[in-house]
Amino acid sequence: MKRIFVTGQCSLHWGRLEYGNIGNYYIVEPLFRELHRVFPKAEIVTTFQMTESFQKNENVKILPMDLFYGWNDNDLSIAKKEYEIAKEYNKTGVLKETTQYIEEVLKSDLVIDCSGEMWGILANDVGKNRFEVGLLKNRTAQLLNVKTAMVGNGEGPFSEELFKLTKETFENFDIILNREPETIKILQEYNLDLKNVKTYACPSFLFEAAKDDEIQDILIKENIKPSNKKIVGFILCGFNFLEAPYDKVRDDSEFTQFAQVVEHIVNDLNSKVVLLSHSNGFNLPPNFKLINGRDYKTVAQLYDVIKKRGFVNMKDVQLISNPYIPKITKAIIRNFDMLVTGRLHASVAGLSQSVPTVNITYGNGPRPHKTFGFFNIVGVSDYISYPLDSKNIIEKVDKCFNNLEQYKKYLYEKIPKVKKIAQEQFDVLKMKMGV
Repeated sequence: MKRIFVTGQCSLHWGRLEYGNIGNYYIVEPLFRELHRVFPKAEIVTTFQMTESFQKNENVKILPMDLFYGWNDNDLSIAKKEYEIAKEYNKTGVLKETTQYIEEVLKSDLVIDCSGEMWGILANDVGKNRFEVGLLKNRTAQLLNVKTAMVGNGEGPFSEELFKLTKETFENFDIILNREPETIKILQEYNLDLKNVKTYACPSFLFEAAKDDEIQDILIKENIKPSNKKIVGFILCGFNFLEAPYDKVRDDSEFTQFAQVVEHIVNDLNSKVVLLSHSNGFNLPPNFKLINGRDYKTVAQLYDVIKKRGFVNMKDVQLISNPYIPKITKAIIRNFDMLVTGRLHASVAGLSQSVPTVNITYGNGPRPHKTFGFFNIVGVSDYISYPLDSKNIIEKVDKCFNNLEQYKKYLYEKIPKVKKIAQEQFDVLKMKMGV
């Protein structure tokens, strides 16, 4: 294997994968590290727009993002043209015309699509015709007779309009390495041929957090230190509310059930709650600065609602107002006795470090099948709660709190097996590629 081309719906603008949604970076860093592990001599290129430090540290070469998708009016027309060129080549063996994307594909031994949950119509929330463009890019590589794989995805849902192309493209991947098992049920609903689909665990389980000695100053600054009370992390996002959209300006009343959960943890479980965001924003260079993202506004409003309600001693409720890079955020989570989170990859941050974790699933937005898939892999689906009201969340919180030591011991034994499953998919990829 001389050259691997990583592309897909995770092709986003500079900084988005490293400094935006923290969960994305949990996936991306292990992806490239594992590819280097199993293909140590391969050059890896990608349309993901990563920083210079990432390129150097992870030995990855960055290609222009718009080879995949550039938010331009001609993205779809270019993709259709490339598809027609590839179709003709597949029939005749003659390449009558080329583009930079086609040239990059032909120089590669393997093209990997990494799209997360956006290999489906959810991609169109990010850009016009984005899923169709992605399908055409995938199918072009296949018609050029270059091996193709999907890694770290959860496919679907799909539209009827594009289903013929979706089915043709999906069934012609050489291998599809899914990150959780629940997606299989969705694919079966569409009667897709699953012969090349294998289910493993998300690469995010392999992401390495900062060491405690690297964050001691942060733990002191944020007042996260051992005490006579348990420390419970609490993460919330716009998808946990019952009413869309994700970034809606919300009335304080929409926070009631979450405030009641925090009050229960403080008053009835005699614990301290730390509210934090699991996504960031940033100012672009040359004045780069990590700043709070949209989720921070959500947890900050929750903090204010709890304070206004006046049912708890606010010394026991803390809001982390500083943004931190992914490896530090995950390390902070490791220092909690328990985690309650509405962000799935924050759940991975907790579970993968043997922190007993309760997930609050989505109340709006995408179908939350991936949550059940991730928790089923670990074997802790009993700790998924629903945000309809505080009753179910409190029930799961109590179940977790009353079994902290058993839950932690279980994770300590289970997580190494989950991490091994996550690694195995890359070994299988290597075998499938005949290397």
